[in-house]
Amino acid sequence: MAAQALSELISFLDGLPEPRIVMGTDYRIVAANAAYMREFGAGKPLSGHFCYEVSHRFDVPCDQAGESCPLRLSLESGDPQRVLHLHHTPRGEEHVAVETTPIRDDLGRIVYFVETMRVVRQASSRAAAQGLVGRSPAFVGMLEKILRVANSNAAVLLLGETGTGKELVARAVHEASARDEGPFVAVDCAGMTETLFESELFGYEKGAFTGAMTRKQGLVEAASGGTLFLDEIGELPLPLQVKLLRLLETGTYRRVGGVDWLPVDFRLVTATHRDLRAMVQTETFRRDLYFRINTFPIRAPALHERRDDIPLLAESLLERVDRKSGRRMSAEALAWLSGRQFSGNIRELRNLIERASLLADGEVIDRAHLMELADDLPPPAAPVDGDFVVSEPIALDELERRYLEWVRSRPDRDATPLAERLGISQRTLYRKVRALRPE
Repeated sequence: MAAQALSELISFLDGLPEPRIVMGTDYRIVAANAAYMREFGAGKPLSGHFCYEVSHRFDVPCDQAGESCPLRLSLESGDPQRVLHLHHTPRGEEHVAVETTPIRDDLGRIVYFVETMRVVRQASSRAAAQGLVGRSPAFVGMLEKILRVANSNAAVLLLGETGTGKELVARAVHEASARDEGPFVAVDCAGMTETLFESELFGYEKGAFTGAMTRKQGLVEAASGGTLFLDEIGELPLPLQVKLLRLLETGTYRRVGGVDWLPVDFRLVTATHRDLRAMVQTETFRRDLYFRINTFPIRAPALHERRDDIPLLAESLLERVDRKSGRRMSAEALAWLSGRQFSGNIRELRNLIERASLLADGEVIDRAHLMELADDLPPPAAPVDGDFVVSEPIALDELERRYLEWVRSRPDRDATPLAERLGISQRTLYRKVRALRPE
């Protein structure tokens, strides 16, 4: 690329609002625009420095230091590449979305790269009073998926154990999307009756039923222009799944007592701790609804999968729940938390820290404060040798076959009491046992 063309490119980038740098194929920074210097530069000259030296304090390129390198990926593919990195900034390390675009000369050869950087405002790599917090590989992998899907209208299904912060993830999807200025409406599907589901989601007209003195706006309407978050969707009974499917397939709804079909405009995010695939197999969750809500699944990692984040989470949660500001946790307290098993995940960690903050009178929360009211749940009982155990969902005919084989292997297998205990006739038992025998 001619010097004049490069100069024009740099001049053009300087007027853009997002931080951008120009690099050579040797990882050296050629120029940085004004927005980059304001956000990341800290008043230091960057030209001639390696990009990995500036952003990561590495001595070698990112891909040689265990990170994904967008420049290397872009050089190999010839296409723009996006990654999520922890970058050094004047404020400390922050999550930064990086997009690298190759620039070619007149012969089509890649000669430079333009790297665009956007600080992720929906998550922090340092202790924070709100939002998502983390820096472990499992957390970063989840955050990268959030950023991938956020600007689309694709339905997102959040999976993971209870207490992993799925509502915070749903809010992050909303806040990173083009609908961020619209409402975020959360609905708990657990315990929903058919009448409550319809009146809450769709609203009702005046006089629709006794006590309906005025028209009520439904949550679907309230979410217009924003995001509708259906939490614990796996708890929704089958009749209500049909009504939700109709809403999603037609894009319309009707208020209770109303006659007009009204259009909807919301982005759908759902969450569950249940295995929906197994529920589909047992026909307790509709297959068509499953595929409708599962356009883009994101798994919220359990706390044991992001153990390195526990001290960071503990400091953040203390800031959120403590009645006194400015207190801290001792090194011994953080070490004790990091070595502990949390079956309730972040929710359990939060409870433990809030209890300790109420017990502590000084400026430091110590291990003793955490241990005093720690309520360890016993681990699930291990199966006794000889028990009938099924470790995963299986087809019902296979379940029956395994159960009958187990029953027949027991010492109390006399035909008459066995048939009675199974609640079937001796003839039926005989027929089922015969079916087990190979031809």
